[in-house]
Amino acid sequence: MGTGANTGQVVTGVASCCPPVVLSLCDYTGEWPKPYEDAGYTVIRVELTEGQDVRLLRADTLPPIHGILAAPPCTHFSSSGACWWKGKGDGALLEGLSVVDACVRLIVALKPMWWCLENPVGRLIHYLGPWRMTFNPCDYGDPYTKRTCLWGDFNTELPENPVAPAAKSRIHHMSPGPDRGRLRSVTPPGFARAFFEVNP
Repeated sequence: MGTGANTGQVVTGVASCCPPVVLSLCDYTGEWPKPYEDAGYTVIRVELTEGQDVRLLRADTLPPIHGILAAPPCTHFSSSGACWWKGKGDGALLEGLSVVDACVRLIVALKPMWWCLENPVGRLIHYLGPWRMTFNPCDYGDPYTKRTCLWGDFNTELPENPVAPAAKSRIHHMSPGPDRGRLRSVTPPGFARAFFEVNP
């Protein structure tokens, strides 16, 4: 069961007898928590494009949280956009960091059993420190590459299902368009399943 979170409002109807609750922050596509939903967990999704700003989400409005998935926008961090960093200035970086800071603040306040924050290779390492692990989608059955970094407190022994990546990465050569950002940010389903298997 997936639900939205209204910032500043109490989430009701979740008792100790209910399934574990996973909080999915900056969840643009809903793909990462999908294995948890399919297994009967309650998933609370927080996504700015749906009117929910993680920076305004109060920890005291939430039920006990079992796990946290965080995928803050990579627009101002990813190495693929490094040529635009200087032109964007510090304002764009501060905007991106404010979202990351909000995710980390909620993690500290809610003390979940496990948590994971993802972002592509880029300059976020300078602000969060070394990542816990990295992966490519082809490590878990999706035939393309997009090296992604994971920070957090979680089991890293994900069951691999390596496949050869396609000769032309669909991520790197995706045509411009209104859906390009959404499609590039989709969590690979193979990775999502593998993560769930060892982080129940």
